[in-house]
Amino acid sequence: MAKEQHGTWFGFGFCGFGQVLGSGNGRHSVHSPEPLRASEDVCRVSASWSYTALVTRGGRVELSGSVSSSADGCRDAWASEGLLVVLRDKDGSSTELRAWTPSSALQGEPLWVQNLVSGADDPGEDEPSSETRASTLPLLPRAHAYVNPQPPFCQPLAPELRVRQLELGAEHVLMLCEAGQVFSWGGGRHGQLGHGTLEAELKPRLLEALQGLWMAEVAAGGWHSVCVSETGDIYIWGWNESGQLALPIRNPTEDKRVSRAATELNEDCLEEEAAMTDLGAPAPFIAIQPFPALLDLPLGSDAVKASCGSRHTAVVTRKYGQLGHKDSSSLDRPCRVEYFAEKQLQVRAVTCGPWNTYVYAVEREEI
Repeated sequence: MAKEQHGTWFGFGFCGFGQVLGSGNGRHSVHSPEPLRASEDVCRVSASWSYTALVTRGGRVELSGSVSSSADGCRDAWASEGLLVVLRDKDGSSTELRAWTPSSALQGEPLWVQNLVSGADDPGEDEPSSETRASTLPLLPRAHAYVNPQPPFCQPLAPELRVRQLELGAEHVLMLCEAGQVFSWGGGRHGQLGHGTLEAELKPRLLEALQGLWMAEVAAGGWHSVCVSETGDIYIWGWNESGQLALPIRNPTEDKRVSRAATELNEDCLEEEAAMTDLGAPAPFIAIQPFPALLDLPLGSDAVKASCGSRHTAVVTRKYGQLGHKDSSSLDRPCRVEYFAEKQLQVRAVTCGPWNTYVYAVEREEI
């Protein structure tokens, strides 16, 4: 069996706190992909707003940004602004979950520690393409619970759900079960749950609009959601303030009053109210999409992976293995990142931070 080709992680987007995004050079943002700088080969990336956690093949976690530190003996890491969680091998039969406040930089006593008994159904490091699969966290080994940024920090999951993947948004949770069905719960005021309402759901609720369609992957953004079907179709729903759903947005030059009102609102308020206020602009736009909408990708490309940031979405296609751009403009349509095509690179995985994007790519094989 041929050995799997190792590639490189790239980063682009916001790096105002010094997050590792290529050379950085003190810039506030990086507009074109740059290779990540780390002491070893990176296998996983977890990005919060102000810092990023890199997990290397040697089991080392490296933090960069508002927090700068490292620790050895780690399998996985999950970064959020309120909680930094690390999964470690404790001995031959169990793993250990440790959580810190990010400002502690993995130093001193953790906030809490939990021992996890490993089982035969744990995802293994020797699985094919394990380096490019979604990180275990926030879903815990054996998929019976997940990490929550607020107390209680470990939330149990009903065993009958048989969870395959779980993703956390700013206020909501998306879950993919082994049968390829999608469940959502949490806050719903931006339509991010996909049930056709703006109401919250306290317990996992089946996404009926997608029932009968087999989904392969889910992604939760700040206030929007994406899923990829087994056949390569993309379904997307939730908040569309910056065009993250690839649906029409108002051109700020058409009505500066709406744009100004929207930017003055705090994200904890109902931003969609400003976007939906009728101030006479004739241009059609979509502020909220409460049901899953089928996204048409350019040239009929099939999707294989997707990830969501706070207000952006990244998709890897089967045909080109590419995504993204060289400026800071908001777009309401899919557009390929030409960097990877120009460098003869094929994208295998993508992970979005709230305001940036990390991409794993390998050299394109000659056909």
